[in-house]
Amino acid sequence: MLQRTLDTSFDQVHTAIDSLELQPELSEIGTLLEVGGGIARVRGLPTLGAEALVRFPDGVLGLAVNLDEHELGIVLLDHGDRLTPGAQVQATGRQADTPVGEALIGRVIDATGRPLDDGGPLSINERQPVERPAPAIMERAPVSTPLESGIKAVDAMIPIGRGQRELIVGDRQSGKTTVAVDTIINQRDKDVLCIYCAIGQRGTAVARAVDALRSSGALEHSIVVSASGEDAPGLQYINALCGDGDGRILHATGPRCADRLRRSDPPRPRLSRAVAVAAPPTRP
Repeated sequence: MLQRTLDTSFDQVHTAIDSLELQPELSEIGTLLEVGGGIARVRGLPTLGAEALVRFPDGVLGLAVNLDEHELGIVLLDHGDRLTPGAQVQATGRQADTPVGEALIGRVIDATGRPLDDGGPLSINERQPVERPAPAIMERAPVSTPLESGIKAVDAMIPIGRGQRELIVGDRQSGKTTVAVDTIINQRDKDVLCIYCAIGQRGTAVARAVDALRSSGALEHSIVVSASGEDAPGLQYINALCGDGDGRILHATGPRCADRLRRSDPPRPRLSRAVAVAAPPTRP
């Protein structure tokens, strides 16, 4: 009986070993020389290109921005308080990218695609590079449809069109964010998707802005991409680029987005932690 049991067990082990397929993986490893102020200097990784992502211990990501002959300058996309010289740095084989798709509508995320609300993980399989060539001039549609901000003084004096770039300039506490938020709120029921990039602001200011969008029902046609003042400088650097990338992809799928905006969606999740917002909305 014991011998039969042993034979059966060994047969199962041999079968499992025979069915196991080991595929060698090639990974490029460098060494961390110095870290401080959100910047890391790394030796090695000779094939790394500009805007490439690297991974430090504890899953900390970095963006290659300075390619010297003997060392690399890496901007950290996470806090590197636990990183120490001598740690291994691994090339990911990816360029800096961000998730894109209709699942982002109504959500609050950071530039890497991590949700900042309590809506759970994002079910997105498509990612696009942060840096991409801009569309040629002749490929861009003319600005022909007006966009009303909802503020009579602004609409009367400054004609704004959908797809037009418009800069909001003013001193601190002069109402720039209020103008941007009111403009987003005024786009309800107009099939306009707004992307609100938050860069370097206080978490309380952003929480108020997001609550204003949610209470007015404007968050259902908006995406908030946030990098607060407490986040790593690298994350703030790519935040606006990620918002622009989301707008381009959603603009390309305009009919589907319009159908999505017309549907009656359930209330979106509330923020799970303080985030920050500061930039005029962009109409993709």
